[in-house]
Formats: sequence, C-alpha cells, structure tokens
Amino acid sequence: MRRLVGVVLLAAGAFFIVLAPLVKFVDADKLIQAPADQYSITYLRAENAQYFSAQDLKVLSGTIDITVTTRGDVKEAKDDHVVWDQFTSASDVTNGRPGISMTQFRSAFNKYDGAGVNCCGANVDAEPVQLEGQIYLFPFGVEKKTYKVFNSSTRKAYDAVFAGEDTIEGLSVYKFVQQVPPTVVDSLNLPASLLGMTETGEVAVDRVYDGTNTFWVEPRTGAPVKQEQQRHEVLKTRDGVERQPAFVATAVMTPKTVTGLANTVRDNLSLITLITITLPLVSLLLGVALIVGGIVLRRGPSSREA
Repeated sequence: MRRLVGVVLLAAGAFFIVLAPLVKFVDADKLIQAPADQYSITYLRAENAQYFSAQDLKVLSGTIDITVTTRGDVKEAKDDHVVWDQFTSASDVTNGRPGISMTQFRSAFNKYDGAGVNCCGANVDAEPVQLEGQIYLFPFGVEKKTYKVFNSSTRKAYDAVFAGEDTIEGLSVYKFVQQVPPTVVDSLNLPASLLGMTETGEVAVDRVYDGTNTFWVEPRTGAPVKQEQQRHEVLKTRDGVERQPAFVATAVMTPKTVTGLANTVRDNLSLITLITITLPLVSLLLGVALIVGGIVLRRGPSSREA
C-alpha cells in the first residue's frame, strides 16, 4: 500500500513540476488581457486654451475640461479581440461654454497586444476608419522601441518614439512621444469677416491639425498611466495662410485620474506576479515535495513486509 501511495505521489509531483513552467511561460500570456467589460472615466485639463466658439463667433481663451468615457461592448468581444466605445466631451469652464467639442470613437483591438483590429463597425463620429497601430494599450511587456499609435483626430497611426524612463506615482514607466504632422481634418466655408479678411462673402478654409502626444506607459502591463496632448488646430485659407485658432491647447490628465490609473496598474501587476511567479513557484515546490514523499514511501517496507 505504501508503494502504491508512493507511485501516486510521484505522478502528482511530476504533474505539478510540469505545470509550473506551463503557467509561467504559456498560460500567463493568455490570462493577462484587456477586459471586454471595460468601463472608465478619465479627465484632462487644458489651461490657457484657445478655440473658435461657434456660439460667440469669435476665438475665446480659457480653461478647458475634457471628459473621456470608455465602455466595452461585451457582445462584440470575440476570439482574441475586444471592442471599446469612447465618448469625449470638452467644456470651457472659464466662459461657461459646455460641450464645445464632442467626439465618438469605436474601435476593436487585440486583447493581448493592443493592436487595432478592423471589424465591428470601427468609426470616428460615425465615419468608418481603418485601424492600425496601438489603440488604447501598448503590448504587455513594452520594449524600448518605437510603436505606431492610432490618432483618432487624423484617423491615422504615427510613430510613438521611446523617449526615456520616468517615475509616475511611484511606478517605473517608459515615456513615448508621438509627433503628428499637419493634417487637414475638415474643410468648410466660412464668412470672410469671421477670419479677419476684407473680402465679402464666404471663403473656403481647411481645419489643419498637428500635435505632440506623450504617453507614460507601465512596461509590464502596457497601460498608460499618464497622457499629455499638445493640440494645435487652426483654420487656414487655401492660400496656406493661418487665419485663426480652431483649438489650440495642451491637455494633461488630472492628478486624480493619474492616481486612479496608477492604482489600477498596481492591481494588474499583483495579478501578473501571482500568475508568473507565485503560482509557478508554489506548483514547483509542491511538486518537489510530492516527489520526495513518493520516493520515501517507495523505498520503505510494503505492508506485506511489515
């Protein structure tokens, strides 16, 4: 009987020893993923911003508060991708102008590496888009290299270049900087008088966007814990002359938002540690203990010999 139990212990020990590297090197990558049921609200603030007010028909200056609400579409999450809908609203708190800008962005991306997936009705303000690059997240296990990141304003992806290491809320992070070149994002006709021109009637103008986006990313999770958006959006007539600001601002995530994102990252890091270190180590130690016990029982006298 002792030897039979010993054989069982040896088999169980071998199972747990084999299981340890499987959990660490195979299953961990599949267990760590972006959630399908995402729901979050983040806040940014832009001091001394300038924008053209359609209500006042002139350029206003003030503090802009930006609210970004992100919600996962669980029904559309299939296979290796998730689908998130994002609604962004900007309000001028200085001049009492709510909802000066509102945009919607629907995207799908790989839940393991954050890369865009073209499906599920991806669009910006109801206009279909082709997704490429990172959407909301960087890959798990971020490297010190350049990544393409999708920009919903221009509906294209641009390089986000590794720009060094930093510390945010006690977390070691990688800093990436993305330069978005001047890009026409809209074309319209406006009264020449609104643009300070002497002509009469309307003139054709382009809304031209360029900017610098900075991401501070926790490398193990691939999650940004802070973002800064330098937005330079102006109205230009077809002769290339910049006539007036459309939306010029530097928006930074509020301290409360950064703290909340950092706390979420810490929770995810604890899960990663559990999956990649704690569970494999426990499995290995348990396996070794069972094998030792099995060897002892196998070498001991059987019940018939006693």
